[in-house]
Amino acid sequence: MNHATPQVGAQVGTFTQLLSSTRRGARLARLLGVAELRTWGVPEALTERAELVVAELAANAVLHGRVSGRCFRLTLRFDPADGRLRVEVSDARGDLPPLSLPLDDDADTLRTGGRGLALVAALADRVACVPYPPSGKTVRAELLHVAAHLDPAGKTSM
Repeated sequence: MNHATPQVGAQVGTFTQLLSSTRRGARLARLLGVAELRTWGVPEALTERAELVVAELAANAVLHGRVSGRCFRLTLRFDPADGRLRVEVSDARGDLPPLSLPLDDDADTLRTGGRGLALVAALADRVACVPYPPSGKTVRAELLHVAAHLDPAGKTSM
C-alpha cells in the first residue's frame, strides 16, 4: 500500500480553545485549528477538509450562535489509530439549532449565503448537533482519513 500505517500506541491529540464571538475569533479558530493539526502530523488531505469545516462552523457560531458577552468553544480531537478527527464548535444559542438545508439544484445559484452546513455535510462523514449545557449547543463533525485507493495498474486514483 502507498500510505503510512499509524503507529501503535500513538497518542490521541486534543485541543480546546475559547474564542471571542467575532469575525476575528472565527478566523483565529481556523488558523489555530490548522496549526494544531499540523503539529499532530495529521495527513494534509484531512487537515484541508478540517480547515473548511472549522471555518464554516466557527462562522456559524459567530453569525447565528452569538450571545453578547459569551464566547464560542472550538474542540479538536484526533485519534491516529483509526484516522478519526472530531471537530466541535459550541456556542451559547441552544434555542437556535442549525438548519439542515439540502442542496437544491433549483436554488438561486447567485445567493451569497446559506451553504455552510451543506458544505460541512459534504466534507464530513458525520454531522450532529447536541445540547451544550446550560443553554448552548455543540455542532459536531467527524472526519475520517481515507487512504489513497489504488487502481489495478497500481496508480493512485483520484
